[in-house]
Amino acid sequence: MFYHLLLPLSDTFILFNLFRYITFRTAGATVTALLISLVLGPIVVRKLKEKQVAEKIRDDGPATHKVKEGTPTMGGIIVLFSVVIPTLLWANLTNAYTQLILLVTVWMGLIGFMDDYLKAIRHQPKGMVGKKKLAGQVALGLLLGVLLRVFPPSENFGTASDILFFKNYLVNFGAFYIPLVILVITGASNAVNLTDGLDGLAIGLIGLCAFAFAGLCYMTGRVDFSEYLSIIYLEGSGELTIFCGAVVGEALGFLWFNAHPAQVFMGDTGALAMGGAFGAISILIKKEMLLLIVGGVFVAEALSVIVQVFGYRAWGKRVFKMAPLHHHYELSGWKEPQVVVRFWIIGAILALLTLITLKIR
Repeated sequence: MFYHLLLPLSDTFILFNLFRYITFRTAGATVTALLISLVLGPIVVRKLKEKQVAEKIRDDGPATHKVKEGTPTMGGIIVLFSVVIPTLLWANLTNAYTQLILLVTVWMGLIGFMDDYLKAIRHQPKGMVGKKKLAGQVALGLLLGVLLRVFPPSENFGTASDILFFKNYLVNFGAFYIPLVILVITGASNAVNLTDGLDGLAIGLIGLCAFAFAGLCYMTGRVDFSEYLSIIYLEGSGELTIFCGAVVGEALGFLWFNAHPAQVFMGDTGALAMGGAFGAISILIKKEMLLLIVGGVFVAEALSVIVQVFGYRAWGKRVFKMAPLHHHYELSGWKEPQVVVRFWIIGAILALLTLITLKIR
């Protein structure tokens, strides 16, 4: 909105020329998201308490989590507003990349909201039936894949993607491109959702991933940087940097209320939205493989669940003391803040490695 309202005035007031620069608008979106989350947070937490929208702690989880019974959930409402509003204010809304990332974020946020609503308000322990939730994720992946094929956001946007550590070499997914989009969207959203089990864990990692993705989006949208790094240049994709900046600001603001001991939980509303957004960003900038590195902790959490289920069905034994992985370390004697901070450290290292891989080609 600011971009469209104020940039045309730059011929009269030179100061408004700042809105031409993605870096300036990204900084604005980051600060705006932080302020919105800090202002909106207490209001939402109070309303959730009044409506008794509280988390139900699973009986088979760590005993130390029982004290969290009754903590408000659906805090993802804060996350959604703190990301969507700054993006609407600071991004170029005619840009196809902006439109697509907002579509994915809101769609997945609504699926998460419905699941949280059924669990916390309608008191249905399992929330939305797993098949229905999966159907919503697959439908979004299918829609995004079709839109990218029929209405590509850039002239050179095709079915090929960058390969890790290889310069000027692409892999073309061809007919498998849409299935790839479905897999990435579904996998990323569920991985982040599984990680959201400890105070501050998921939101801290979300902020770190968003910071790395901001750098990737900015470089992908710059012809000079893309040429120097030998990565695909996608005109207009730099606008995604503004969305990533909003996620960084939102993560910092929400962490104020979600840090141990948490005043509110994010719930599926925020976790599915952010996971889906990261999956979409990796697709939109042709960095699907880098998602495995930048979101390495999320991947490990998801894999731990898969391994646990497979191991139990195959051998009748649990590979981990409990899945997802963060609970395994809790039951191994780590205190909750130790697990969270150590996973953050790993996430920060992975974010740096992600950016380094652009030079190691």
